[in-house]
Amino acid sequence: MLPSEEALTAVTLWVAASHIQPALQHAPRLAVVGPTKGCGKSRVLDVLHETVHKPMMTVNTSPAVVFRIIGEDPPTLLVDEANTIFGPKAGDKEDLRGLLNAGHQRNRPAWRISGPEHKPTAFPTFAMAALAGIGDLPDTIMDRAVVLRMQKRKPGENVAPFRSRHSVPELNALRDRLAAWLTPLRGTAHRLVPPMPVEDRAADTWEPLVIVADLAGGHWPAQARAACLAMTRTELVQDEQTTLKTRLLRDIRRVFEQQGDTEALRSHDLLAALIQDAEAPWAEYGTKGLNAYHLANLLRDFDISPANHRFENGRQAKAYARNQFLDAWARYCPDPVPPAASPVQEVPPVRPTWGKPPVPPAGTLPVGPPRNGTGSARTR
Repeated sequence: MLPSEEALTAVTLWVAASHIQPALQHAPRLAVVGPTKGCGKSRVLDVLHETVHKPMMTVNTSPAVVFRIIGEDPPTLLVDEANTIFGPKAGDKEDLRGLLNAGHQRNRPAWRISGPEHKPTAFPTFAMAALAGIGDLPDTIMDRAVVLRMQKRKPGENVAPFRSRHSVPELNALRDRLAAWLTPLRGTAHRLVPPMPVEDRAADTWEPLVIVADLAGGHWPAQARAACLAMTRTELVQDEQTTLKTRLLRDIRRVFEQQGDTEALRSHDLLAALIQDAEAPWAEYGTKGLNAYHLANLLRDFDISPANHRFENGRQAKAYARNQFLDAWARYCPDPVPPAASPVQEVPPVRPTWGKPPVPPAGTLPVGPPRNGTGSARTR
């Protein structure tokens, strides 16, 4: 299930924006993430494959092929199982990872030695991309993405079934209508600088979607900006929670260091040390301060949990072992490096040009196999 109507608006506009890619200055990523399997991430890619401009699935695709296929009219990259690219076993996929990071902005080519004469060659990287995977993608991708946080369907939540025989022709017809409407408007889209409700990189990412909404007119401009605000705020909350967890890891490392890097710390001793830090947020966490349940919940995403441990006096107690934290400390709170400041460029706004969305065809499109009942529920 999509998490909200705003998410439905966002993915709809993202699909449409793929048909004006040559006119765009930024190629927003679509991060299709979920906490577990079975949330519909791959099904989203199935729908995108039949509706976006020049789809190219990149599962098990050679990075060299992707580098050479991107040009002035790039494909829309669709990456399933993105964990294989960004996980610890990415291996020879580092080139593809670099392409996905660089391709968010125009004029960020990748240089490679190519040809029998071994000449330095610039390969374009600019292309819209949708990436699906379990758990959040790296910050470099999430920060450049419209994020769909998929949810597993509850019992009783009905969606229309996806069947290739019926659904693919319907989606292909929709794709052709979008292309017929938007392809002639690429020049107009290139000149638009729409007013945005957000700033900086979020504005870069959402601008193509808002451009499509402004071209469509009607309720779409307001609906697109409302979705932009709602979804960027959701990600801000998510970032704050992630930052809090990182702070917790750093503070726990400090407590272990103060205790001489002991093998394990009792849960209540660790909690007491955290709460006693007047500069930390733990004394005011929740309603009565950080407790054992909160601590275990915050550390769960790092695969860290308390266990029974026998101490020197022979007594057992729930405790956290230091070696459980080593991997998380190395990954999430190494020695900090201050980020470089990015220059802010202001672009004077221009009056948006309004166009007309595609006119529905005279006939009706197939909507799926015949079914019993009074109709079909709206598909999310």
